[in-house]
Amino acid sequence: MTKIRAAITGINAWTPEYRLTNHELSQMVETSDEWIMQRVGIKERRILKGEGKGTSDLGEPAVRGLLEKTGTSPEEVDLLICATITPDMAFPATANIISDKAGIKNAFSFDIGAACSGFLFALQTAAAYVETGRYRKVVVVGADKMSSITDYSDRTTCTLFGDAAGAVLLEPTHEEYGVMDYIFRTDGSGKKYLHMKAGGSVRPASHDTVGGREHFIYQEGQAVFKFAVSNMADVAVEVMQKNNLKPEDIAWLVPHQANLRIIDATGRRMGLPPEKVMINIQNYGNTTAATIPLVLWEFEEKLHRGDNLILAAFGGGFTWGSIWLKWAYDPAARQGGNTR
Repeated sequence: MTKIRAAITGINAWTPEYRLTNHELSQMVETSDEWIMQRVGIKERRILKGEGKGTSDLGEPAVRGLLEKTGTSPEEVDLLICATITPDMAFPATANIISDKAGIKNAFSFDIGAACSGFLFALQTAAAYVETGRYRKVVVVGADKMSSITDYSDRTTCTLFGDAAGAVLLEPTHEEYGVMDYIFRTDGSGKKYLHMKAGGSVRPASHDTVGGREHFIYQEGQAVFKFAVSNMADVAVEVMQKNNLKPEDIAWLVPHQANLRIIDATGRRMGLPPEKVMINIQNYGNTTAATIPLVLWEFEEKLHRGDNLILAAFGGGFTWGSIWLKWAYDPAARQGGNTR
């Protein structure tokens, strides 16, 4: 009996309308377009505006668009996994809320929290469900409202992050397409360099934590950069070597969009020319769990059935990993989906 693989059969994304530009940020903190572009390569980022809006309000339109685009009824979905570090609330899971808003009634759902590696971890988890043969339609969402935990008085972090959601549909196939292999790693000792100080069970919200501005991202940028630039590249090369893939075999590197210098370093380590690297960080910034599905969606029309993709990410935890994905369809035949 041939192995069941989990293939991506559709992709969609959704981003808010509001664009926070470098010029606007320069009115808020001491920074400039030149400074931001030199260090991270971001021109603007999308921000979800409106009272009472959360991550599910990003994820729901991404999922609805995905279902419409693939001709899938909400009742057909067996499982929905949401990767996020900015859930609507501590519980219930944002995946539960997205499912409810999208009319997905026959599935179970849960969240995965692995920061910027979250979408990769969720994609492989979903693939494992599909490979059992019991689950035929699984939705994976990467969504984060990073503006909700960004301190706009801290110029070292406020230039980096944006809000977005992306979603893919996984279905079983007996052909050699889909999630082919992966390597994931974590190192919890990295927590001191990248975390949110308060809001968890160790430091619950209080007057002191709110007054101390402890409910925002804390990052030691140089340390995080050093770990990311080596580990993300290492794991991408490792998954290639494990599967005897050479640079000429790879159609695209699909990297987490955190920093243009990290992306460039990863591509060079893999031996890929710049034209084989998917980049859209300049338009959206770091949307954490949403970056990889968002950039895949933007480049969808350039993909071809059978393309070898290397997905790579690094995030808080530390978490990092890479997936070898073989693209399963020709997007030229697929029309519709999203709202940009």
